[in-house]
Amino acid sequence: MRLLNGLTHLAFTTLIFNIGVESAEDEKDYRGKFIGKLNTYDNQVSGDVYAVDQYTFLIAKFTYDGTGSDTFFWSGAASRPGPEGFIVPDEHGTTNVLSRYHNKDITINLPDRKKLTEIKWLSVYDISTQKAYGDVYIPEEFEPPKTQRISRFSKTSRGVSSDSIEIIDSKTIKIKGFSYDGSGKETYFWVGLGPQPSSKGNKVPDDKGYLDRLRKYDDETVILQLPGDLNIFQVDWLSVYDLETKQSFGSVIIPDNLNVPPSLVIVIPHKSSLPNCAQLHKDFQVNWEVFGPQITFELVGQIPKDYYMAFGFSGSTEKSQMIGADVTIAYIDGARGVAIDYNITAKSPCTKVLGRHKGVCKDLVVGGTDDIQFHTYSSTDGITSLTYRRSLISSDHGDQTFPGEETGPIYIIWALGRVDESKEPSFHDIYPKADVKLELGRKEAKKECFDFTRTNAAAVPPWRIDRISERTLRTFHATVGPSGGKKGYQGIARRTTTGLAWYINGFLIPELTMKRGLTYIFKVKGGNNPHSAEFYHPLIITDEPTGGYDRLTDDAQKTVRVLAGVEFSRRGQPRPTAAGPLCLAQHSDARDRRLDDDFSDFKRFNRTLVYKCDEGDAASLEVTPNSSWPDVVYYNSFTHPNMGWKIHIIDSFAKSGARQLAPVAILLAIVTITFRLY
Repeated sequence: MRLLNGLTHLAFTTLIFNIGVESAEDEKDYRGKFIGKLNTYDNQVSGDVYAVDQYTFLIAKFTYDGTGSDTFFWSGAASRPGPEGFIVPDEHGTTNVLSRYHNKDITINLPDRKKLTEIKWLSVYDISTQKAYGDVYIPEEFEPPKTQRISRFSKTSRGVSSDSIEIIDSKTIKIKGFSYDGSGKETYFWVGLGPQPSSKGNKVPDDKGYLDRLRKYDDETVILQLPGDLNIFQVDWLSVYDLETKQSFGSVIIPDNLNVPPSLVIVIPHKSSLPNCAQLHKDFQVNWEVFGPQITFELVGQIPKDYYMAFGFSGSTEKSQMIGADVTIAYIDGARGVAIDYNITAKSPCTKVLGRHKGVCKDLVVGGTDDIQFHTYSSTDGITSLTYRRSLISSDHGDQTFPGEETGPIYIIWALGRVDESKEPSFHDIYPKADVKLELGRKEAKKECFDFTRTNAAAVPPWRIDRISERTLRTFHATVGPSGGKKGYQGIARRTTTGLAWYINGFLIPELTMKRGLTYIFKVKGGNNPHSAEFYHPLIITDEPTGGYDRLTDDAQKTVRVLAGVEFSRRGQPRPTAAGPLCLAQHSDARDRRLDDDFSDFKRFNRTLVYKCDEGDAASLEVTPNSSWPDVVYYNSFTHPNMGWKIHIIDSFAKSGARQLAPVAILLAIVTITFRLY
């Protein structure tokens, strides 16, 4: 049974468990179910052998001098090691003769899906001399570690319910059929010690790695990973717990001595010299120190090389708000670290609106000063760290004054995303939905962070690429909508996104096919209000994939061939010609766009969107490709980069290799989009 307090619990873990956990320290470094030590006969063979699961051994601190002539890992069902057996591939999956090992941890798998329950021993065996240099025997009625099913959430309220909960491994919990109404103000997944849930526990990142209060769940499968170096043997219960009311909305007891596989999660510690630390996401933390007239920040993230980290003061004193925020964008550019002062006036890339820059703009661009003093950076083992300083009080009108100790917690904003082709921040992939407050000026320093963890997650496959190449189709309806996460625009075009993309005939950035000599019309509803930094998108066609022609310098514009959608004044100034009223597809209030990757295809994703269309006729852009057009051109936005995709220009449909959408599918899509437009 579970013991009643943490001290007694830790004392109890000094006993020897039948699963090989021998101490509190061993609980941290759980390796699986202990089988035994290798018996040493010759050639300095030694090591501790564990069962990871029913197919896999872990040999810890394995040593072998490598002098055997025909030596392998060897196993079998005979009573003792001998010729009747089979080779077990090494840690690389090969059946090469074993080389030298010195105090090395290795994992080996039985071949042909053989199970530990089907064998009696594992040996380091030399076939030529038929001699075992070392071996270990599998105990009778040995049960290898496996996923364990425990109870479901009990004593529930606020709509909390679940099916039976599974402990996948020593750090992973799977909750099937999980529901929660989302009404708690400070509700989290929560684990701790003791006979029942209490406020003395640890917050567990949600299934997306966020530490925000829990969203609404409706009969969903949720997979949780215990944070840092915490594992299942160090907790007594899992709860859906509200810190504001100190109430458990549902909980489950974690049984003792669970025979589960060890986790494959890699724990990566990061030590900062700064005295304060706050964990903002499983993969992002901020450290800081106030000293004299300055504050030093260290942003630390487990991010890809082309990602940025954004952190700053909210644009509102009442909530976390992007508009009006004073933000630092930090990233590594090749062999140097970068931290730049930004001001946010619109949820868009930095764009000129009637002669003034609006959007996510550098302070220097909007007439301010860059008050960030970059200090140090590092990138080690996948963890990126950038340190910078800023003054507590700045003369820049775009910078916010640092709050004093008497102010208490303040609202901040943060985000992680990719740097685009121009080394500017693109739309963020990871960001909080709830308000975030930090007490930056606190008197007593606190480190409230945990170690980073990493799993070998599979790459996210993009949604299918839609192609429209119907030879009788001459009209395309162009509207705008959300870019669809990593499976949408980013996955299809393999480019960064501003968060919006073109929807052509109801499809997300389909590849179009046009025949030279034929005339086509684009009916454009991308926004015609030039005062809007976010929703002004005249359609253009050029010979390059990025778009955002209006953002380019004069020299950069000269390198782009504009094929349609732009006319030039006598002075050579570009003006868009295809700006129609806005028809915008949006996430409904009930949808969280951070969950876009949960959709298996665009069709299912599109069904959840709500269309809002302004009155007025669409702008018409008429194009007739000719022999001077390249074989591939691109439709895009005049104002923003990376919103559109390819147009294949062909001489004959018979020679077109593009996979076309069925005419019925196109007709249905056009009918649907027309219905939504009007």
